Amino acid sequence: MTYFFELGSNIALSVAEIAAVFGMKENYRLIGGKILLFEDALSFAEEKAIGKMGGVIKIGELFERKIKNINIKECLPFLEELILGKTEKICFGVSYYGRKKINIKHLGMDIKSLIKERDGNCRWVSGKENVLSSVIVEQNRLLTKGFELIIIETENGFYLGHTKAVQPFKELSARDYGRPARDDHSGMLPPKLAQIMINLVSADFGNKLEKKIYDPFCGSGTILTEAMLMGFANVFGSDLSERAVLDTKKNIGWIVRRFGDTKDIFKKEPEVRQLDVRRLGAFLEKKSIDMIATEPYLGPQRGLTDIYAVKKELECLYKEALGQFKQILKAKGRVVIIFPIFKQKQKMQFLNVDLTGFKLINPLPISLQNEKALNLSFRKTIIYGRESQRVWREIVVLEMN
Repeated sequence: MTYFFELGSNIALSVAEIAAVFGMKENYRLIGGKILLFEDALSFAEEKAIGKMGGVIKIGELFERKIKNINIKECLPFLEELILGKTEKICFGVSYYGRKKINIKHLGMDIKSLIKERDGNCRWVSGKENVLSSVIVEQNRLLTKGFELIIIETENGFYLGHTKAVQPFKELSARDYGRPARDDHSGMLPPKLAQIMINLVSADFGNKLEKKIYDPFCGSGTILTEAMLMGFANVFGSDLSERAVLDTKKNIGWIVRRFGDTKDIFKKEPEVRQLDVRRLGAFLEKKSIDMIATEPYLGPQRGLTDIYAVKKELECLYKEALGQFKQILKAKGRVVIIFPIFKQKQKMQFLNVDLTGFKLINPLPISLQNEKALNLSFRKTIIYGRESQRVWREIVVLEMN
């Protein structure tokens, strides 16, 4: 079976997450900078998978063979398969990923006529763009009352497929904006980025849900609550700030109340403590942690600042933190940590951090590590940010030597 993934806004981050979840396969193919394909003999629950992945917008399956032209005649065998067995009103849509111009409106009308010829009732759902958003697909119930036909352009023809699952945007929005404790001044880690970091740090761990995952800069607890929802049984967090610890506990309680009845996954609530990251070795058991996923303080987000002074201060903090991590991590323990990148006059200022004792991991599959579209840093790490932001994120994956 060939699966397709519609990637999120940061292509490299999405590809790395898929490789972390499904393994470092050799047959990943990046098409048009928006779609990733891979073949696998094993099936998986697409809806369950996408609910735990922050960097994937859609997951679906492709039909076995390509076609040369997009018209109702060449699409007919595939459409027959999608229509087969549907007796109620069919809601369908078409999404096209490609540069070559095709007449989607004409194809949509032909599909509508085809369904009516089969004595069926239908509604064609269209959008302003060639690609239907996950919101349109979900709100029009295309996956439960019909189908979304996927067309992917390649160098030698077109793939056809159909969507099996879309990103649960309502749940993600509720977890981002609905949680009771927020600290917009200090910055909030988006739940989708937290999911990606958790997937990156837990890659290659056998029985990973039983391993101990720790966030020593827990802030408002996003990584902890997302780890809970993803099924991790041993979640631990700390922060120097008393307010952060209280906010985290409040948000954990909210998650348990909101999702506890519907998600039978909460083995126990995370332990949250007020600790100084520079003294972790004095308070935590040596070699007791399997993985660390964290976003430390990234420096001032607003106002005029002396970037070089801030950079020097943060380099000291990160050096001390990594030194403490080496004391509490088990052998081959992993860290996914965010370093700030400061934009100054269109130049990127990276932190200079001593990584002695750690191996820097390139999280991309080997077949795509030299792909120019993925735009990695000089360290072969992933860069994450928007043009309007002064402080970007560098996603760094480390493993204990």
